[in-house]
Amino acid sequence: MTKRKDDVCEVFCINEGKVASARASMKPDGTVFRLAAVFKVLGDPTRTRIISALLQEELCVCDLACLAGISPSAVSHQLRVLRNMNLVKYRKEGRIAYYSLDDDHIASILTAGLKHVEE
Repeated sequence: MTKRKDDVCEVFCINEGKVASARASMKPDGTVFRLAAVFKVLGDPTRTRIISALLQEELCVCDLACLAGISPSAVSHQLRVLRNMNLVKYRKEGRIAYYSLDDDHIASILTAGLKHVEE
């Protein structure tokens, strides 16, 4: 992609007030890195499909494997990644593990992202 001449400043000029204001509202590096890690995890289509399915209801590993079109073992691996990021949680009922979203924030993130790409 070539750079267009009109998409960059033609002079170097820093607005100290705006820079100071923006800097004051920025989150600490640790927070920014954790947020970037969440988006990185959600950047995988299989994991996004799993989260999308869990927006509807709690599902077991076999249900998620059927929906995602991959093996239960592969789904378990993806669920482990999502669990480690606190995006999903599970409960056991006998020998079956049921997964759901960890909290409402996850649904909000995915819903906002879907709205953005579908507009």
